[in-house]
Amino acid sequence: MEEYILFVQQEIDKWEKDVLKKSSLFNRLSKQTQQKVNTWIPDKVHTFISDSVKNMVKATLVGSNITTAKPSKENQSLFNRDQLLKEKLTTYRKTAIVEGAGTGAGGILLGLADFPLLLSIKMKFLFEAARIYGFDTKQYEERLFLLLIFQLAFSSDEKRHETFHLLKNWETEKDQLTDIDWHVFQQEYRDHIDLVKLFQLVPGFGAIVGAYANHNLLEQLGKTAMNVYRMRVLSMPRQI
Repeated sequence: MEEYILFVQQEIDKWEKDVLKKSSLFNRLSKQTQQKVNTWIPDKVHTFISDSVKNMVKATLVGSNITTAKPSKENQSLFNRDQLLKEKLTTYRKTAIVEGAGTGAGGILLGLADFPLLLSIKMKFLFEAARIYGFDTKQYEERLFLLLIFQLAFSSDEKRHETFHLLKNWETEKDQLTDIDWHVFQQEYRDHIDLVKLFQLVPGFGAIVGAYANHNLLEQLGKTAMNVYRMRVLSMPRQI
């Protein structure tokens, strides 16, 4: 087991470097373009979207919390927890692929339905991840932790670095955090997925884009969740 923990720590170190490195030129240019477009959108529209995302996420958090089993009290090894998460990720990734292909094939109307459906799949997966690693999502701070994992996976450089710091130093930082900045939360998420999701709205071509995009988005979220929880568990030796 010590060998596996050493292996995991090496993976976490590598992942941390990837998280903190500067985005590619293409991604930075895309972000700048989207930020420029956002300045053309009235504040009332931004407020409406922020409130919509906030309500959507909160509804998903409540629903997922009800349907997710309680965290296991068994003292499972980190290896077993990792394997369980990989199995869950495979299942949720397949669901996201089918959902993306289905809504993408339907053109604009069904393509728009992809946003709440995919968001629900992602949130449900995060609840499963918390359960697997032994954290109780009935606690408010654990649900905030989930939202920060989500934000870490789908954010720009600056926000990603800030969020990573919060997650890595959770025990000392959590008391200062009472809620999520919902405007920033939805804007970072939209900026991250808008470009590829626009292609999903194209009839015929959308099915391929939808399946591919959802596969990658779940893969990205899964990798982020696994390494964040690994990092947290390794800071709590009694849970290893």
